[in-house]
Amino acid sequence: MFEVLVLTFAFFFGLAVKQIGLPPLVGFLVAGFGLNALGGQLGLPHESGEILDHVAHLGVLLLLFTVGLKLKLRQLVQPQVIGGSVLHFAITVAIFTPGIHFLMGVVWNTALLVAIALAFSSTVLAAKTLETKREIGAFHGRVAIGILILQDVIALVVIAIQGGSAPSIWALWILALPLLRPAIHWLLDLSGHDELMVLMGMLLALVIGGMGFEVVGISSEIGALLMGVMLSNHPRAAEMSESLWSLKEVFLVGFFLQIGMQGMPTAGDLAFALVFALILPLKGILFFFLLILFRLRARNAFLAGLSLTAYSEFGLIVSASVLPEWLVPLAITVALSFIVAAPLNRLAHPLFERFEDFLQRFESPHLHPDEEPTAFGDARIVIMGMGRTGAAAYDALSRRGASVIGLDSDPYKVETHAAAGRNVVYTDAEDANFWHGIDLEGIQAVVLSMDALESKLIAARQLRSRGFGGSVVAHALHKDEVDAVIAAGASQTYLTMYEAGVGLAEHTWKALNEPDVSPAVQE
Repeated sequence: MFEVLVLTFAFFFGLAVKQIGLPPLVGFLVAGFGLNALGGQLGLPHESGEILDHVAHLGVLLLLFTVGLKLKLRQLVQPQVIGGSVLHFAITVAIFTPGIHFLMGVVWNTALLVAIALAFSSTVLAAKTLETKREIGAFHGRVAIGILILQDVIALVVIAIQGGSAPSIWALWILALPLLRPAIHWLLDLSGHDELMVLMGMLLALVIGGMGFEVVGISSEIGALLMGVMLSNHPRAAEMSESLWSLKEVFLVGFFLQIGMQGMPTAGDLAFALVFALILPLKGILFFFLLILFRLRARNAFLAGLSLTAYSEFGLIVSASVLPEWLVPLAITVALSFIVAAPLNRLAHPLFERFEDFLQRFESPHLHPDEEPTAFGDARIVIMGMGRTGAAAYDALSRRGASVIGLDSDPYKVETHAAAGRNVVYTDAEDANFWHGIDLEGIQAVVLSMDALESKLIAARQLRSRGFGGSVVAHALHKDEVDAVIAAGASQTYLTMYEAGVGLAEHTWKALNEPDVSPAVQE
């Protein structure tokens, strides 16, 4: 009965909020609170229960594992990552601690721990939002994820210190993990492309990274993340991430339901949550100015800061470990922050376009670490988005003798293409600053091969608004995207899966109508 109602509430509340432009995860949160409120009448427990708690934990571990698959360790040692995370944490705690102490009459030690719980940003929401928009590999996505990882490490240190626990001596085995990388890569090659790849991902995330780290006194979340990082340089890391996508999504429903089922709030809990929901924008504003301080351009600082504008589920982990009496008000606060942050992140790029002129006033006059090119040399065709579709288009056009240049927002993907001999440079088609300085002279055609519909729409509009009269050819993943991309300025739009089917049919027809040259006939 419990699982029947959980699935029913999750689906219909998720469907309802989707109709008003909110992500389904907001509906899952509301479903959790609804189950909690009606549990007594329906004969259900008010708590989420061991099964749902376990499913939620698996979802978080799989999410962190797939995030790790897309990470490079060197992105964590960037000044903007270390400086942004440490300074934001210190400033937030320094402001919140006395505020909670004096305004709520809480003792200093408790006020400090509550402030620490509120200082973190949501890893789950940010990672899910960035991954959905295909922006984890973009510059601002990497900065945000790097900051989140360092925040999570700080949270684990707080739990260890306050809880009086420390890793056991057996935790030193983690230092040997790099030595196991060749064996893990070999196993991934051996596992193939089907269910064994999924099982291997679960083994690494849940068994070795989860239970393996827990038994030696280290967080399973950090373990899952590190196991993903171990595979991040493997050529099939992206394939493994895609194979785990649906499984991870289902388990994460349990995580958001669990938050809503933490307990029914009192009037004081609601007042506490409402106050901190109202001051939530200050969290993102502080991130914006700190990242500007480290010479990021306004756009990347804004997008990274906005993705970090939500209170963290790790705050609930801290609360459950050292402040169980604060779990309900913090859970309500986290839920409200998700409801506020989710639609803002969905509108992140239009919001920046609207406030671009104002935000760019704060930029540093010096070169930024994410400076982008504005000229394309002697190239005549530009391909925006160098994933599998873009790379295939690049190679096909190059074989025909065309002068082609590829653009991509993932700096590591750019390096891979450059090593393969392709002319690919780093840029982001959604970056308004890039479009202001772009030189389109000599460009005859632009291919939009990005996956995200919003990216294609922005690129098509920017091209036409700057007087580009050449061909703009875009690929579309879904039929309902075609009209929108054409309206934005594309000359032609192709349904990628449909065209793949047409191409397959052409090959079949050619094979049927060509003479049979099999060895038996030749003899």
